[in-house]
Formats: sequence, C-alpha cells, structure tokens
Amino acid sequence: MLAQVLRPLRELFKPEEHPRLLVGIADDAAVYEIDSETAIVQTLDFFPPVVDDPWTYGAIAAANAMSDVYAMGGEVVLALNIAGFPEDFPPELMTEIFRGGADKMVEGGGVIAGGHTVLDAEPKYGLSVMGVVHPKQVLTKAGANPGDVLVLTKALGTGLILTAAKRDQVKPADLEAAIESMLRLNRHASHLAREAGATAMTDVTGYAIAGHALEVADRSGVQVVLRANSLPLLPGALDYARAGVDFGGFQRNREQLRDRITLPDGMPEEMVRLLFDPQTSGGLLIALPGENAMPLVAALVGDGHQAAVIGEVWEGSGVVVEA
Repeated sequence: MLAQVLRPLRELFKPEEHPRLLVGIADDAAVYEIDSETAIVQTLDFFPPVVDDPWTYGAIAAANAMSDVYAMGGEVVLALNIAGFPEDFPPELMTEIFRGGADKMVEGGGVIAGGHTVLDAEPKYGLSVMGVVHPKQVLTKAGANPGDVLVLTKALGTGLILTAAKRDQVKPADLEAAIESMLRLNRHASHLAREAGATAMTDVTGYAIAGHALEVADRSGVQVVLRANSLPLLPGALDYARAGVDFGGFQRNREQLRDRITLPDGMPEEMVRLLFDPQTSGGLLIALPGENAMPLVAALVGDGHQAAVIGEVWEGSGVVVEA
C-alpha cells in the first residue's frame, strides 16, 4: 500500500536533481553529502508502547530509531523527540519515557535537543535522528555480491514474545531476555561490521528477517539464501510460535511477502512464523566476504551479541529459505 502511495511522487525524489542526496527513500535512512569528508544520515521512527515500564519503552523506542543510522555505517550525533500522549496521561510517566530515550541517546554518544509533542488517543514515542558518516563509507542494502555470507547480530522473536506478553502468556525470563536484546544498541555491531569489510547492511525490524533479506536481494540484484536452522532465536520464541501466537504484523508480512519468499516443502509452521515475525529494535543483517564471516561472528559474540551466520548471497533474485 505504501508503495502505491509513493509511486506518483517518485518525480519529486529524482536523484539526478539532487546530486548531494547520496541515498534516498529506498534504504534505512537518507544520506546527504555536506562536503568530501562529511555526510548527514537522517531517519525517524516512533511507535506505541511495547512494554509496560515507561523508561524501558522510551529506551527501546530510541534504540530502534537510532538503529537506522548504524545500519548505514554512521554515528548518531543529534535527535529530536517525537511524541503523542492522551490529555490525561500522567506527567511522571511521560517524564520517564523521555528519560529512557535520553539515556539511550547518551549511551550512543548523541544528544536530544528538543522535539515536538501532540495530543493523541494512544501514547506514541520515538526520535528523529541525525548521524554522520564519511561519504565514501556509507553502507546500504545495495552492495551485496554473489559469494557473500550473511551474518545476523541479534536473535529473532521479539514480535512473538511481546504479543505473548500483552496476552499475559509470557514467561518473565523470556520477556526479560527480549527486552535486554531490544535495549542493546547496534552501534558497536556496526563498527565491527565495517572493520570486517561489510558490503551491504540493514537492520531487521518490522518487515521481519524474510522481508529485510528481500530488500537486500532486490536492491543488490542478487538472490539471498537463508538457512532456517541457523537463525538465532530468543529464549521462548520457538515455544510461542508453536503455541500459535498470532497477530496482525505477522499476518501482513506473510501475506505481502510470501510470493517472493521460496520456502521448503513441509517447513514447520513455527519456523514460518519466525521468518515473518516483525522485530522491534532487531539486529543488523550484514553481507560480507565469506572469509571474514566467522571472525566477525566471534567478535560479535565476544561483545555479547547473539550473532550467527544465517545464509549466503547467490546470483539470481528473491529469497530462498533452506531448512
């Protein structure tokens, strides 16, 4: 639907008319060249509460918004709050949401310099984030090459776990593990990916691992092969998938992506759910030369990430999932 909305507006985003716009609407963030040494990375993201604790909600929303800058190989420097709250929303809870976002920005080396808040029937919070990157060191979805290997830096399953939590069906330890993962910034993972010679990179969020892998395939003109049995999973994620935890985000992803994702015959339904499970503040999906993949995974695991090699890049198109 969004593609249909934007298609008539493509003429407004002609890159040849904006030579300093290095990356436009087809990637995780926009990149605009200031001079030969500096480019600005710009993005924004916001959503309703995903957990009950206000500080944690604000911090997760901030980490999620900042992730787009890290996916482009940039460093976060500045952000503005975006928020909407009901008129009777407790001020002390609002303060904690903003505090969570500010604390996460400080952790990432940036600063929140203001923002904009409106009245809304449902609470919403996020950030408009500005980062910086060298114009020659921008990482996009478009650089993957046949022969590259794919590394994922965080485990999957946040959509299933958060939905189970909303229905009071989650084990506290499983929710705690998911929150810890969502709070982890992708900053150092981005550093390690650049050092390892990453050719393409994106962060895994609402379109699930299947959808974001398809974006890499389409933008790079390659086929992405995912190995289902290699996907790192959060504690409990497989159990909630087996239990049939169902929600709109999963169903939309499955319906919209299934014609471009080739699944093996007889794939268990729980693995299908995990492939199409929308993530919040997920990890980075990194393409890089094969000889660099295991050293990168070792460095990520040593840094506390639940990282793994999850597939390869081949000639062709679309996404193929192997059991």
